[in-house]
Amino acid sequence: MRGIVPEGTGIITRVHLIVPFASPLSDAGRAALAQLQTPAMDAWLDRSEEVQRDEDDEQSPAPPHERAFARALGWSDGTAPWAARRAAADGIEVGAQPWGLLTPAHWRVGSDAIHLADPRALALDELTSRTLLDAVRPLFESEGFVLAWGAPLRWYASHPMFANLPTASLDRVIGRNVDRWLPGQREARLVRRLQNEVQMLLHTHAVNEAREAAGLVPVNSFWLSGCGAARPEAAHDAVLDERLAQPALAEDWAAWAAAWAELDASLAARPPSALTLCGERCALTLAPRAPSLLQRLTRPFQAPRPARERLATL
Repeated sequence: MRGIVPEGTGIITRVHLIVPFASPLSDAGRAALAQLQTPAMDAWLDRSEEVQRDEDDEQSPAPPHERAFARALGWSDGTAPWAARRAAADGIEVGAQPWGLLTPAHWRVGSDAIHLADPRALALDELTSRTLLDAVRPLFESEGFVLAWGAPLRWYASHPMFANLPTASLDRVIGRNVDRWLPGQREARLVRRLQNEVQMLLHTHAVNEAREAAGLVPVNSFWLSGCGAARPEAAHDAVLDERLAQPALAEDWAAWAAAWAELDASLAARPPSALTLCGERCALTLAPRAPSLLQRLTRPFQAPRPARERLATL
């Protein structure tokens, strides 16, 4: 993702755990899901009840896990200024100005489509990232943008046009044709022009020439997401566990199943107080429930329903 929502790698007691990419859509992913073994999750779900279900489709700009985290922060009106939130966490003074996250990226140009590769595969270090940002800085600043560096994969830009500019989450675009997800609003024409100008400028940049000589893919564009001004946050206990995201986006289903096994082991060690399981269409929130007398009497003799059956509905 990345870099739009806070990353979490462990499960902490008494938290609302949000799990992105818990269920895939592709045929290969569904085949992996059908073989999934999650005994701790099976047992936890057997003692829980559904408290909320958020359904959309896989074409919505915000994936279910971002919508779930936004609700936990008290952002229930459909806007989620992830860029300003992350910039503040990176030590940038965001003030009341709207910000956007510029993720340096590699766009794979094919004969009939352009796909965005997972930015984490770029393996950018700080010096390389800062050098590239400084190279493109005049393009942005000549148009009234203010730029700031937060991390190798997190560049930030402030501009009034970002106040109400809807954009697609990076998690929607990785591995897919960018045309479907480019902002179509009239105000976004400047962004699309800058994407083209950045591609031309970086095409022959010394950093990219060195990367290609070393067998690395070049950084040839950026993705804009998470626009808006900083907003107050409600108190929350939500934790986003993203360990399934990278293998799912890479469609590495063996690695995804291994990550699920690791997540399941963590769940056995420290069960959460609430759980939101997210696919690409749906987020399902569950909370523990007190068992009835009949359930207490019969549970020792019944195997819990496999979690994969519940996950298949996401």
